Amino acid sequence: MRDLVGKRIVVKIGTSTLIHQNGKLNLKAIDQLCYTLSGLVNEDKQIVLVSSGAIGAGLGLLGLKKRPVAIPEQQAVAAVGQTQLMTVYQQRFAVYGQKIGQVLLTHDVVDYPKSRQNVLNTFENLLKNKIIPIVNENDAVAVDELDHHTRFGDNDQLSAIVAKMIGADLLIMLSDIDGFFDKNPRKYVDARLIKRVSQINEATFAQASGHGTKLGTGGMVTKLKAAQLMMAAGGAVILASGANPSIIFKLVAGQELGTLFQA
Repeated sequence: MRDLVGKRIVVKIGTSTLIHQNGKLNLKAIDQLCYTLSGLVNEDKQIVLVSSGAIGAGLGLLGLKKRPVAIPEQQAVAAVGQTQLMTVYQQRFAVYGQKIGQVLLTHDVVDYPKSRQNVLNTFENLLKNKIIPIVNENDAVAVDELDHHTRFGDNDQLSAIVAKMIGADLLIMLSDIDGFFDKNPRKYVDARLIKRVSQINEATFAQASGHGTKLGTGGMVTKLKAAQLMMAAGGAVILASGANPSIIFKLVAGQELGTLFQA
């Protein structure tokens, strides 16, 4: 068993968990996620959900087979998908009596002290009132504007920045892989799961491989960078499979599933 002590937890859920390969929402996974996070709030945990899936959901709604290349087209798809995603979250969390709030962020918001403090105040008040903030990048405006570089690039990075900003004890990243392996498990049958990583260096990055599903933007490198940021702030990160989001109960209880990144 892992000795994990954490009241404030950020959960990052990837597109691969939320969206089927055919572009439709994975309602079973979303329901399990909402049930689990609501249960943790009932145990007096403070939960923040960083959710990908807006563009994936938008692609499905609009009947598009692949992610557009042009940024304005991506923004339009994200705007459509974000509304569907939040509607489903609202419905499923309501079944378990759990209140939610939406927080859309761009990089300049957390980079500039005044806006950063305003966002932090929002998080603190939501958490104080047992409301789960659902966070995503504001894809509809996430382009370079004047001197403000607004994009986070991926929600792995965003989740670590949010976790660090609010002083979270633990960041749980659910993905389409069981954890961090010594080599790509999709290519090598003898790939070995590494249960704990206490230091991330060049050799660690060398073991990482590229993008996951066709709908998502994150890969193992982005997850390592997120873990590196969180570890430097004194927190812990668990990377595990999101196939069944109720795994979060087991992870919080200390079961040795996935990979724990902790200095």
